Amino acid sequence: MESNESNIYRNKKPLFVFLIPAFIFMVVFLYYPFVKNILNSFQKITSLGAASKGWNGPWYSNYVKMFNDPNMRTAILNTIIMMVVTIIGQVGIAVVLALMVDNIKKGAKFFRTVFFFPIVISATALGLMFNLIFLYDKGMVNQLLEMLGKGTLTDWKDTAHALVVMLLPVMWQYVGFYFVILITGLNNIPEDLYESASIDGATRWQRIRYITLPMLRNVICTCVVLAVTGALKVFDLPWVMFPKGMPLGKTWLTGTYMYYQAFNTQDVDYSSAIAVVIVILGIVTSKIVNKVFKEADY
Repeated sequence: MESNESNIYRNKKPLFVFLIPAFIFMVVFLYYPFVKNILNSFQKITSLGAASKGWNGPWYSNYVKMFNDPNMRTAILNTIIMMVVTIIGQVGIAVVLALMVDNIKKGAKFFRTVFFFPIVISATALGLMFNLIFLYDKGMVNQLLEMLGKGTLTDWKDTAHALVVMLLPVMWQYVGFYFVILITGLNNIPEDLYESASIDGATRWQRIRYITLPMLRNVICTCVVLAVTGALKVFDLPWVMFPKGMPLGKTWLTGTYMYYQAFNTQDVDYSSAIAVVIVILGIVTSKIVNKVFKEADY
């Protein structure tokens, strides 16, 4: 019986039956479009679905154009701000919520459902909801401020408030996603460690500081990498609330600006160059984050 089982595991041929279709799928729908997009960034393409009109002159002109594009500089700056917000606002709050829920005995399932709920709602629906919340006239926020005695209405989508108003819903939407990952990580920490620490006289805060957070470090690192790379390509919720970079191009993100160039201005080759830059920024930032938040072996 043992020899038959060992022969099954030695025979690697059945593995290729499952690996080759998956590999072909990735080549066709991932690697080929990625390489094609890089080539498109050096060519002249004036509309979606149109054939290339040849190479740009010079071939790197789209990348030079990016350095001189004020909207692209705004998009990169806003995206960096988004990264910081996602690390502090999404992962940070998710860690706090996960620790709180993990330390309660009753109602844990209720809070897990409530905190995860925003992630299952369509980003378009969330964008429309927050548009109503921050509406200038009869919006919920302005109505609450009027009830508290504020005499004038606030335009939450003006240049002074737009960026903050855009960041808040994005931060709120994805807290539940990282919360679930962290809760799973907390469940994998052995209870014996907490019991031993309690016997030795450790307080609840000391157990969190010296057991929970160190054991949760690798999970937190994973969440931070996901948050940073996700900030580079976030699109749907910001676009619904602030289409075309309104107001006055102050809310551009790399994802929304790439979409605008491809589908609104039909500058396909320039949008392809922006997509390449997004990929490069994603690789670089993920490497930096992995260095800063280096995973530990336990």
